[in-house]
Amino acid sequence: MSEAKQRILDTAGKLFAERGYELVGINELIEKSGVAKATFYQQFRSKEALCLEWLKGLAEWSGKESIDLLDQELEPREKIALKFDRLQAFLKSSDYRGCPFSNTAVVMLDDNSVRALVDEYKASCRLFWHSLALQVRRDPAGARALGDALFLLFSGAVTESQNSKACWPVESAKAAALTLCGKAS
Repeated sequence: MSEAKQRILDTAGKLFAERGYELVGINELIEKSGVAKATFYQQFRSKEALCLEWLKGLAEWSGKESIDLLDQELEPREKIALKFDRLQAFLKSSDYRGCPFSNTAVVMLDDNSVRALVDEYKASCRLFWHSLALQVRRDPAGARALGDALFLLFSGAVTESQNSKACWPVESAKAAALTLCGKAS
């Protein structure tokens, strides 16, 4: 990847995370990334294309982290606790900005490639929780129900932490998730 493209992506990631996709304009992206307008358009045909590549990078990183967590030699309850602890650290470090995928999807008025990527990402997150739930419960139907509950606890914790700018929703969701897993064993 060229240095200019990486600078644009880094700038977009910072600005989209701080203010949201809809409040960041192309001219600002060009100015703050220190590239010429022609360079921007050589790298990305539109702001939407830039957003798509930014989200793809985040999805790839998140997917690797999830696979690594599933493969760790920890008890399933420890993995669940660690996932919530990582969420809390992320929310604190991002000033409780919430999920970049959800934040972007909410402003996409049309079905497009960004919306499709968000849907794909959310499906992969749900699949992660199903896979982790299979380490708690061996029956597929029970694991699916548990995985859905864990996914919703996690997603709800993200939203409520963003709304309240506090960690208590993550802590409460983590406690509920661990309680559910204790009852599911």
